[in-house]
Amino acid sequence: MRESFFLIAGPCVIEDTESPLRIAEKILKITADLEIPFIFKASYKKANRSRLDSFTGIGDEKALSVIEKIGETLGVKTITDIHSEMEARMAADVVDFLQIPAFLCRQTELLVAAGKTGRGVNIKKGQFIAPDQMRFAAEKVASTGNNNIMLTERGSFFGYGDLVVDMRSIPVMKSFNYPVALDVTHSLQQPNSSKGVSGGLPKFIETIAKAGVAVGADGIFLETHPSPQNALSDGANMLPLDELEPLLVKLKRIYSSL
Repeated sequence: MRESFFLIAGPCVIEDTESPLRIAEKILKITADLEIPFIFKASYKKANRSRLDSFTGIGDEKALSVIEKIGETLGVKTITDIHSEMEARMAADVVDFLQIPAFLCRQTELLVAAGKTGRGVNIKKGQFIAPDQMRFAAEKVASTGNNNIMLTERGSFFGYGDLVVDMRSIPVMKSFNYPVALDVTHSLQQPNSSKGVSGGLPKFIETIAKAGVAVGADGIFLETHPSPQNALSDGANMLPLDELEPLLVKLKRIYSSL
């Protein structure tokens, strides 16, 4: 049995060339002290935005180079989202894991392309499908001979403006014999606001994270930022970076008691 869950964490998107490294350094220090395996996460671009004027990134090549530098400088594993076959090939040169966004979890060509890169593939469960349907998404990646697959729960649509986490999803997806993570912060989004910018309920981050660890999640996924109110994407549901360590201490205590 592993001594800890793993953590996938970082800012929502690469906002500039310097701050992501500082964020990664702080997360690494915390996770190293707590002996929690750490994968640095950041999107190199945001392809799924409600409004045309929303921030999408600093440029693909520049952002990917930032993620590459973090991996090489700190010696940590890295993960980023992809949205097309071309992006799968491009990002695979830089990161250890490719992430399939929830809205794209049924896109056969994307899943197969990700699998063919040989990189690890994290498939986020669509907000619109049942957890038992994720076996078919995993099978598409596995058909390439690549079994380095993770599945991630991130909440299900509850009406038009909220998400709910069905904790049964975690044991259901674990039955497929792949590691399962719980995306805590995206599960607390409040999408489809009238302003075209997702809201969130970060006050429940600890609640959802504790529940996920308690029901057997192999990993915790969360986005964190030194100043969420100033983040350029998904700030409404991110965890302030200075609150990460006390949260992980509590989660590790729960995990160790199981």
